[in-house]
Amino acid sequence: MNGSHDLILPHGGYRRLRSFAVALAAYDGTVIFCERFVDKRSRTHDQMVQAARSGVQNIAEGSLASGTSKKTELKLTGVARASLGELIRDYEDFLRQNNLPVWDKESPRVRAMRARLAGKLTKAVGVSDGADRSDKSDKSDKSDKSDKSDKSDKSDKSDRSDVFDEPLLAALRALRVSTAEVSANIMLCLSHQASYLLKRQMDRLESDFVQNGGFTERLYNYRKEHR
Repeated sequence: MNGSHDLILPHGGYRRLRSFAVALAAYDGTVIFCERFVDKRSRTHDQMVQAARSGVQNIAEGSLASGTSKKTELKLTGVARASLGELIRDYEDFLRQNNLPVWDKESPRVRAMRARLAGKLTKAVGVSDGADRSDKSDKSDKSDKSDKSDKSDKSDKSDRSDVFDEPLLAALRALRVSTAEVSANIMLCLSHQASYLLKRQMDRLESDFVQNGGFTERLYNYRKEHR
């Protein structure tokens, strides 16, 4: 089964998406960041965690819906990206309100971190070096890999090794010990990269939908062929 003429196509493979892994790291990272730097009783704490969670959950839900509705998958992927956009604003606001800098996306430390998270640097260039050499924001490079076999949501250690590669694990480790400035800029980098990967994912979904149609067209052709 699962041939080109099947009615319900393969779906639910979100655990292998790089966008899911990076968004999940942004979610876990947001939990760590908020526990350290944001008042637990504030609305901002809950809103940031929920925005990060929404990014992850909508990727998963869209993938699971894709077998019968590419339109729903595209819509939910867009919702995931919008949630990450909200999260990015929260980190920028945090830095501004605390008189801390948003690191320039072309600075050496940011370019190094982006390359590291995109899998272009094999040595630990400093995602875990904290304030010094490499952490931060913006859209990644080309990384759009559909790898990673994962196993879970959120922060259970037994599942993390299946979801996160070493650069993502290093970023999460750095969040536990770095200053507020470094931590917020690490989170900006993760969030921007996840958003960038989701934009590329949406472009592919849109192109595929235009070329191949959706479930309605497939259902019509399927019924014609089986009469």
